[in-house]
Amino acid sequence: MQDKDSLRNNISDQKKPMKILVCITNVPDTTAKITLNADQTAVNKTGLPHIIGPYDDYALARGVELRDQLSGHLTVLHVGLADAEPQIRKALAIGADQAIRVNMDPEDSYITATQIAHIAAQNQYDLILMGRESLDYNSGVVHGLVGEMLGTPSYSPVMKLEIDGNMATITREIEGGKEILTCELPLVLGCQEPIAEWKIPNMRGIMSARSKPLEVVEPVADQALSQPVGYSLPAPKGACKMIPLDDVASLINLLQTEAKVL
Repeated sequence: MQDKDSLRNNISDQKKPMKILVCITNVPDTTAKITLNADQTAVNKTGLPHIIGPYDDYALARGVELRDQLSGHLTVLHVGLADAEPQIRKALAIGADQAIRVNMDPEDSYITATQIAHIAAQNQYDLILMGRESLDYNSGVVHGLVGEMLGTPSYSPVMKLEIDGNMATITREIEGGKEILTCELPLVLGCQEPIAEWKIPNMRGIMSARSKPLEVVEPVADQALSQPVGYSLPAPKGACKMIPLDDVASLINLLQTEAKVL
């Protein structure tokens, strides 16, 4: 049987507001046409529209729901330059309470994870959510790196998340099916659909986002472990070849010589 001090501490812990961190990326719009610079060493960002990463949108939507459900506090974090601030303000309009931007160009997954882990360690978040992968490089490793750096369990891709006290029940996609896990907080999770429905900021949210705090911090010293050497665009689609229904020999020949699937 618990003594009075232990019981009082447990009650105090239960009343403590949950601290949620949602990490977002600033990626090219999925409908935008991607071009490369002259020497093909970088994406040409001139006039290229950017958005919050779609998988991050799912993480943010679920984070807002949990913050409302648990009367918690939600911080959105972005590692990037000032051109991402419209997307950060959108996240605030959707429902985040405050935002932090680490003022650096994220060179690779490791240095990005280093900045996230540094902020997380300073603020002791109960739950860290992010997309399963960014839409530009699709590495899908940042959540795992952050978990390792913090000594915190990390799971991805998470399709469902429920919180009860200090326990989380997650459903994640695995090869050939789904896996349901019960885990103790804190956790680092990479999210995907259908964990929540995307949220669209309303006028009230847009107006309130203007006055919500957006803190800009300098990065902690570290170095990237990888560097892009060059980029190439996929080959353009070839013209469609129509083959008469009864000309099976021509179809087989094309599948062997051009498509090379036989």
